[in-house]
Amino acid sequence: MANPDSLSQSYPDVVGYYKIASIRATQLNTAGNAVIALPIMSGGLTNGGATANSGGIILRRITVQNPSGSVASANISVGTTSDGANLVVANTVISSVSATGKYQDISINSTYQSQVVSGATTQALYVNVNTASGNANTVDIIVWGDVVSF
Repeated sequence: MANPDSLSQSYPDVVGYYKIASIRATQLNTAGNAVIALPIMSGGLTNGGATANSGGIILRRITVQNPSGSVASANISVGTTSDGANLVVANTVISSVSATGKYQDISINSTYQSQVVSGATTQALYVNVNTASGNANTVDIIVWGDVVSF
């Protein structure tokens, strides 16, 4: 039988998909660029000034989950900059997140499916709310991926 503590002793390079960034119980009721900041690895990757000597991650998917009620009318995108550009996730209506117990996985743009996100480029991902949910319901947003280096 496996020891339940064994996983906690492993680094993300051993485990595979890893929680790269997350926020719990956040609202999508205000439209704008960079409404929510998701710090990478809870504080950022090493920024050595260039991709070659900075930390890096591979983005695999973003999950919007655990709604307190429907946010199905919200339209979001996620980028590496706070200006609404450099999108890793295109504009997406999160129509599946319509009630408690629902979730939606959002695909990563093709550019970022073959490109490492470098600590020299960004220390956080930014959620842009293009269309607000129209209510105060909350969701969790989790970014999943692989760690190339810290």
